[in-house]
Amino acid sequence: MANIISDETIEYVGILSKLELSDQEKEQAKKDMGRMLDYIDMLNELDTSQVEPMSHVFPVHNVFREDVVVNQDQRDEILVNAPEQKDGQFQVPKTVE
Repeated sequence: MANIISDETIEYVGILSKLELSDQEKEQAKKDMGRMLDYIDMLNELDTSQVEPMSHVFPVHNVFREDVVVNQDQRDEILVNAPEQKDGQFQVPKTVE
């Protein structure tokens, strides 16, 4: 699989990653990518038919808390601080014509 990686591919990856690679770095990247593809090929040869799909490697349970109301209706207490109020709401000056 390593011989699939061409100089153009390395050049394109360098452009996408916004890296300026020297010729030596390009050759090293070519070898590294070849090794990665070889490893992926090796993994593809494994029999995974008996492996159950998973979404996470660790068992994950719902970590969110219950949605419980802790603040009751405090409108009257809050509106005590309002300079002006109308129909149970803050009344403010009109700002847009």
